[in-house]
Amino acid sequence: MRLVTASLLAIAALAPLKAQAGPSAEFDFLEYRAQDRVAPLKDGEYANPILPGFQPDPSIVKVGEDFYLVNSTFSWFPGLPIYHSRDLVHWRQIGNAIDRPGQIELTGLGTNRGLFAPSIFHHDGRFWIVNTCIECRGNFVITAEDPAGPWSDPIWLDFGGIDPSLYFGEDGKAWIVYNDAPPGEPLYDGHRALWMKRFDPEAMAVIGEAILLVNGGVDLSTKPVWAEGPHIYRVGDWYYLMAAEGGTAEQHSETIYRSRSVEGPYEPGPYNPILTQRDLPSDRPDRVEATGHADLVRLDDGSWWGVFLATRPFAGQSTLLGRESFLLPVSWHDGWPRFLDHGEPVPLAGKRPGLPQSKGDDWLAWRDDFAETGLGAQWLRLRTPGPVQQWALGDGRLQLAASSDSAGSLGHPAFVGRRLRHHEADFTTRLTFVPSSEGDFAGLLAFMDETHFLAFGKEKGKLVARLRASPDQTERGEIVAQQDLDRKGPIDLKLSLRGGTARLAWRAAGTTGWQQLGKDIDVEPLSTIHAGLFTGLVVGPYVYSPE
Repeated sequence: MRLVTASLLAIAALAPLKAQAGPSAEFDFLEYRAQDRVAPLKDGEYANPILPGFQPDPSIVKVGEDFYLVNSTFSWFPGLPIYHSRDLVHWRQIGNAIDRPGQIELTGLGTNRGLFAPSIFHHDGRFWIVNTCIECRGNFVITAEDPAGPWSDPIWLDFGGIDPSLYFGEDGKAWIVYNDAPPGEPLYDGHRALWMKRFDPEAMAVIGEAILLVNGGVDLSTKPVWAEGPHIYRVGDWYYLMAAEGGTAEQHSETIYRSRSVEGPYEPGPYNPILTQRDLPSDRPDRVEATGHADLVRLDDGSWWGVFLATRPFAGQSTLLGRESFLLPVSWHDGWPRFLDHGEPVPLAGKRPGLPQSKGDDWLAWRDDFAETGLGAQWLRLRTPGPVQQWALGDGRLQLAASSDSAGSLGHPAFVGRRLRHHEADFTTRLTFVPSSEGDFAGLLAFMDETHFLAFGKEKGKLVARLRASPDQTERGEIVAQQDLDRKGPIDLKLSLRGGTARLAWRAAGTTGWQQLGKDIDVEPLSTIHAGLFTGLVVGPYVYSPE
């Protein structure tokens, strides 16, 4: 058995697998196949979202002919995925900025805590990310010579609030703009403010007094909520301040301000919000919701484009995909940028940027046969790795040792997974597992957060499905389907998702006929709208033992 160290994936650990007590399971492969029915693109078109699935809070930077993008990951590890593109449309993950134990400590955090809203920049030959770690020390900055890594250990910054963003001025001064509490007592729930502090890139520290840029939002008299995700851009003689407003659900929007001085005062534009879908009918086709938290980039031809997060609900505001990354051209009107006119829907297909096409990751279909020396950068696990290694690769198999931390705990479940990227998709694996005692489990886990997940696999003498959709249910999930199963040899498992429905099937390895476990399962209760809004479904191998 070839053990994989943290340096090869940064998802693993500090001790040999054999040190883990309890049973282990082997997985021969994990395969993903999208089943969505989508209209083919016309020549010269691109598809939205550009990063499907759980890819919120996009931030983008252009360096020469290359574009780099980073997203939030909350308490997932490795954290802060780095994507590369040359055409803004096709993206390839090249690494993770938080990819080794010791950088950030996420142990014990809920899935909706951790790494919020990173911002990426390039200055003076280096890449910079500023970020907030909720309930884990606050705001920090990291740097790298190569965006693929390695990234430095965090330098913690002495200021409060969230969503920091860097701006490097032509005069050599650097600033961090961020969201924090308003001056004085908040006037209402969700009353926030946008602030700025000087940043010393040599000392890696903020200096001076905080400067208030925006109190509340575009119009304080209307009680705007959650002004956040700010960015500053210099265009001609103006400094533009762009920020989200309205919260990250269906009222989400993007707003714009400008000033002759980087320190303000900033005046809101005459046409706000510059991006939202909250004023559109809920029965429209191809519905996109929750648009906001945007970032802008200027191309060499002078055109402007913006990335932003949005959701694609299958019903109401329900989605298992989480918040995804979208792309739109940005037009200018009398000196003000705009994504869309009011009442204009986000298109799922549009005219591509005028850039040579590049290659990206295949989101539609992939298969990992575990033949490499490590799992790829797209694999995730919950929280910073613990003191005992839970998995190893060898002979074309993933071996996963059971943990006594269940999926519903705040510990270190024995689980590695990848993002769901389509409303309709199949995950398939081959499992070899011999439970040694009651409660031992191995199979597939579809995880939204600690209180919202579906586990499908093998227990002693039976095949089971366990669903958890509220905190008052058992940490392992309640059994919603089961059947007797005494087979000791390998079996194939298929978890098929169709919007808010899951179908579970199995077969003996080497056979062709699938047998369904129970009836279709309603998994709408796992949707982000019920689970804190921040994350999306992650699916993969999972092993548990109460011992």
